[in-house]
Amino acid sequence: MKKDAYRGLSPEVKEKARKNLVYVGIFSVIMLFAGFTSAYIVSMGDAFWLKYPLPNAFYVSTGVIALSSLTIYLGIRAIKQNKQGLLRIFVSLTLLLGIGFVYFQMKAYNELISHGSNPFNSHILVTDGRYGDYYEIKYNDQFIGVDGNDFLLNGKKISPQQLKAYQDFMKQFLDANPRKPMAIGKMDKRFTLYYNHEPLIVLKNQLAKADSTPLQYVDELRLSDLAKNVRDERGDFFHRGRIGKDFDIFYKGKKLVYKNRQLYYQGRKLSRYLQIKAMETADTGTSYLYVITFVHLLHVAVTLLFMLRLTIYSFSGRFSSEDNLSLRVGSIFWHFLGLLWLYLLLFLLFIH
Repeated sequence: MKKDAYRGLSPEVKEKARKNLVYVGIFSVIMLFAGFTSAYIVSMGDAFWLKYPLPNAFYVSTGVIALSSLTIYLGIRAIKQNKQGLLRIFVSLTLLLGIGFVYFQMKAYNELISHGSNPFNSHILVTDGRYGDYYEIKYNDQFIGVDGNDFLLNGKKISPQQLKAYQDFMKQFLDANPRKPMAIGKMDKRFTLYYNHEPLIVLKNQLAKADSTPLQYVDELRLSDLAKNVRDERGDFFHRGRIGKDFDIFYKGKKLVYKNRQLYYQGRKLSRYLQIKAMETADTGTSYLYVITFVHLLHVAVTLLFMLRLTIYSFSGRFSSEDNLSLRVGSIFWHFLGLLWLYLLLFLLFIH
């Protein structure tokens, strides 16, 4: 609404009109997030669901936005007493704390991504390039095993040096090109690559089966997917860490058990149908987490532009004890965004 739209109205009517406009906006945002959280709960009903602890940066951002609500409140109290200096300090602090909230939210997203949960990961379980489906690797005449996201030798997790050697060996298989075969350089003699339980050889700088048949593009693509999983330290799961400790998988509200590279539901190994369903299931929980928190973050970012305007006004002496409606109206929405974030955090904490 334009600035002169309220011209000619009494102060009481002007205040009521502007507050009502803010309340309508608040109601619209409430309905938006009610839809998001309801859809989240409904989607969990008959689906595989990934749950994990929320990043610590989300909790820090909660403290930051709570503190910003206090500073904007103190700013309003200061201007009601015509304390212009205190107003400038508290409004500026509110703006800085709002920026801090955005910073810690982005830090939380980076933490999520570093643990393998990002909006571009579409699955919970590794399917393409899953170790053992087509390829296996021997290291010093011992097959490398997989347990969750750990790589094993003789049933024990391999050392960081062995993992580095394994990753370096697999680097040469990262790129599969349909127009030309993989060019293979000098192979590390500590490693032997197996395809369908048969060792592969290098023939004219190209991978081939024991009968000298070159690998087809589809086989190279599977090898490339495996190499990417090794590079990213993925075994059976996209989310990093150990299942049962760093994350859990639920089905119909029941936690699944992982044993011998198989998932168990209520004490029984998943049926063939459920195994396929689990492998094809998208990580909907993480997608909802990003959508819910990012849409809230957008509201905060847009409101920060208004807060910047209020900060400029406070330094230009625009506000006084009699004229501070914009500041009070802005604080209403800012307090609401803080309370909304607290609700979303509690929702994600107890549901996600």
